[in-house]
Amino acid sequence: MTRRSTFAVCLLVVGALFTGCSSATLSATTSPTAAAPTGHGAIAGAAEVAEPPLQLFTVDADGATGVLDLLDGTTARIDGVAAPEAVATDGRYVFISTTQGVQVVDSGVWTWDHGDHFHYYRAPSRVIGVVAGSGPATIATGPLSTAGSTSIVFSGSGEAVLLDNASLARGEIRETFRIDVAAPVVAAPLGDGAVLARAGRVEIVDSAGETMTADTACTTPSGSIATRAGLVIGCAEGAVVIASAAAAPELVPIPAGALAPTAFDGRKGRPTVAAIAPGIGFWLLDARARSWELVSSAADLTRVVAVDDAEGHVVAVDAEGRVRVFRGTAEIAVTEPLTADPTGASIVVDGQRAYLNDAASGVVHEIDYADNARVARTLKTPTTPAFFAEVGR
Repeated sequence: MTRRSTFAVCLLVVGALFTGCSSATLSATTSPTAAAPTGHGAIAGAAEVAEPPLQLFTVDADGATGVLDLLDGTTARIDGVAAPEAVATDGRYVFISTTQGVQVVDSGVWTWDHGDHFHYYRAPSRVIGVVAGSGPATIATGPLSTAGSTSIVFSGSGEAVLLDNASLARGEIRETFRIDVAAPVVAAPLGDGAVLARAGRVEIVDSAGETMTADTACTTPSGSIATRAGLVIGCAEGAVVIASAAAAPELVPIPAGALAPTAFDGRKGRPTVAAIAPGIGFWLLDARARSWELVSSAADLTRVVAVDDAEGHVVAVDAEGRVRVFRGTAEIAVTEPLTADPTGASIVVDGQRAYLNDAASGVVHEIDYADNARVARTLKTPTTPAFFAEVGR
């Protein structure tokens, strides 16, 4: 049975995502088991399940929030969410930028990446609280939701904040540091500490914000992403890759004369990420090989995300709202226009599907990128998907 099969049995179980039958549904193949050993991502009150508990988390312009279970099609609502300005996720927590700061919501579903295998969990959803600050806010997440850290940069108040993920897993917001920063700055979690790119250099800091190392030129820092091969931070010189807190930052220079990317996107837990190359196409950065590849496209691309699978798929959205799929350097498929807002829409990918929201029609399109960009489903979500995230990853 695939992870997007339709299930009809409603089981009331400990660790169900929400109260009520419709949101407590688990299939026979996702029955909870005994708690996993310490170190496998389990927390008190969570049930381990047999396959990724994937859901779409949607928020409308007023903060009305809901989830759609991609396994069985059930829906539920989450109360107490503020009107959003932007949304980010690490695959479990949803970070909602508001006029008051960043509101943290625990979706209650997540995947623990153990390197050669995975563990999957369900727990009750909850609104954890608000990290105060004036935005716009930029959120950077790490590879695991129950360990390490999450960073927030508030451009309005000029502060960088580091949150402890283990505390978030207990339903608590604990700031390990809050420091004043001057723009431009990028802050991204690395282990229990963080990396700060500012004042032309990269600093590795500990959980208290104290500098441990400071080297590697990095002017005009912009954009970061956690990959299987380490943390990536964009700079005017190219990209800095940091494998671990104990490793020296490595600059991967952009080819001479090229404009450096300002944002990266890719499937969670993979080493290759993509970035728009304005007027040309897109860049692929292999963080493991420390190499760039430029892929040309005649289309004006607004979004691009690397799937980084065996076929080398890359999924993009163009200025007409079409989804374009590339395999390596060749475009292999294109859809009809699927969104009325190609610059504001979001696209996310997992190991099998891509998801694109169209707030104007109140749907999210599920696209089988490996099957000629076939629209597998058009999903009516419980709230208008002005913003959305895929959780459970």
